[in-house]
Amino acid sequence: MKQGIARVVRNRVRRVAIGGGLEIAQLLARSGLMTGARGSGAIFTLHHVRPRAPRAFDPNAHLEITPTFLEEAILTLKRDGYRFVALQDLPESLVLGDPRPVACFTLDDGYRNNLEYALPVFEQHGVPFTVFVSGGYVDRTHTLWWETLADMLSPVRDFRFDFGSGIEAMRAVSNAEKQAVFDRISAYVRGHDEEGAVGKLNELACAQGIDPLAITTRLTLDAAGLRCLLQNPLANLGAHTISHRALAPLSDAEAQREMSESAARVEAIAGRWPATFAYPYGDRHAVSERDCRLAERLGFTVAVTTQPATLSADTVSNLHTLPRISLNGHFQSRRHVTALASGIPFRLMAG
Repeated sequence: MKQGIARVVRNRVRRVAIGGGLEIAQLLARSGLMTGARGSGAIFTLHHVRPRAPRAFDPNAHLEITPTFLEEAILTLKRDGYRFVALQDLPESLVLGDPRPVACFTLDDGYRNNLEYALPVFEQHGVPFTVFVSGGYVDRTHTLWWETLADMLSPVRDFRFDFGSGIEAMRAVSNAEKQAVFDRISAYVRGHDEEGAVGKLNELACAQGIDPLAITTRLTLDAAGLRCLLQNPLANLGAHTISHRALAPLSDAEAQREMSESAARVEAIAGRWPATFAYPYGDRHAVSERDCRLAERLGFTVAVTTQPATLSADTVSNLHTLPRISLNGHFQSRRHVTALASGIPFRLMAG
C-alpha cells in the first residue's frame, strides 16, 4: 500500500508539472513561437460533459468537463482560426487546400450527458461531433468498471480483492488510500484477463449492494437515446467495440468480432455502417498494428487512438492510427485549450 500511496503522490506531482507545461506552451503559442507544431489541426477527445457535482472521492474527474468549458473551448478555437469538421469528413477536408487548421470533436462511450448537455452547446455553435458507441453499453450487457470501482470505494474504509494469489485486504480510509487502491486495481484490469477481472469487480459490487448494470443504464444512452441524438444533423455515431476491452491482447477472431459487431450495432441504430472507429483506451498497450489493419479491412474511413498529438503529415499518413488530444477535466481553461491545440506540449515531450 505504501507503494500505492507513493504512486498517488507521483501522479499529483505529474499533474502539477503538466499544468506548468501547458502554461509555458500557451505563452509560447501566444508569442508566435513553434507555430509549426500546430500542424493541420487536432482531434479532441471528450467523455462526460455535465455540470460539476463535487464528490469526496472522484478518481474519474479527468474524464469530465463542464458545458461551460466545452463552449469556451469552441470559442477559443474559433478565435484562433480553426474550422470545425466531422471526423468522417476529415480526410477530404485535409486535401481541400484550406490553410485554416481543422478541429474535430469526439466523445467516447455514449454517455447520457452527451445528449443532455453537450448537444446543446454543439448545436448553438454549429459544430459537428462524433459519439463512439460500445454495443454492450447500449444493450445493458456490459459494465463501466471504472465507474463501478469508484462507487465501490467511495463509502468503504478497506477493500478486499483477489489479485490471483488469494484475497488481499487494502486500507482505503483517506482519498489518497482509495486512489492507491483504484490505481492498483486499474492496473490489474488492464494488465491481466480484462473480462475476468471486470467479472470479479462486478461480483464484489453486487455483494456490496451495487448493481454495475444499473450504473451502465444510469450513465449511458440506449438505442432510443442515440436515435434521439441523431435527429440533429451535427451528430454522428462511430463504433467503439462491444465490451470496451483493449483490443491488442485479444485473439484475431475476438478483436475482429468486437469491431465488426460494434459497427453492426451502430448500423442498426443509424441506418448505415459507421465511417469511424475509436480503439478502447487507445494507448500503445491497447492498440496493435493488427487492430489498425482490421479497422481498414472492416471499412472504417478513420480510426482514432488516444496518443496525444496534432495532425501532421506524419500522423495522417495512416488514417487508422490518428492521434487525439484529451480535453481533461483537470485542465479546464481557455489557456489550456490554446496550449493543447498548439501542439507545443507534444513537440516538447518528443524532444
